[in-house]
Amino acid sequence: MRRILSLLALLSVLLLAGCATAQKRGDTLTTTLNAYASALRWGDVENAEHFIDPKIRAEHPLSELDIARYKQVQISDYDDGSGPLPAGKDSVKQTVHISLVNIHTQSERGIVDHQTWQYDEKTNHWWLTSGLPDITQQP
Repeated sequence: MRRILSLLALLSVLLLAGCATAQKRGDTLTTTLNAYASALRWGDVENAEHFIDPKIRAEHPLSELDIARYKQVQISDYDDGSGPLPAGKDSVKQTVHISLVNIHTQSERGIVDHQTWQYDEKTNHWWLTSGLPDITQQP
């Protein structure tokens, strides 16, 4: 009987530790998504770029033309709908509807950004693996 109680106590501790880890991971995701959305809303493409997985960022750096395009628009709406959805053990997907205003013509248009975020257990960090939104999309 004592052995069973010890085993149950150990399982309870492990279960609680797993819940705490999952809660921390969820909190980190929420913080990351909010900071990324804020960077985009304020037009800070250089800061938004730092949310991209470093390996992907190194393979596909933003060109001067890309940066110039981002500076020609202002985000007037960033709607993440129902938020992120699980897409695997360490991955979530999120669809965001973004409204852009061309700062020269004041014309507004919308794009859809399909985001994929991957969790890195080593660094306890969520990385954007789908890249920055394609603002050259046409409706």
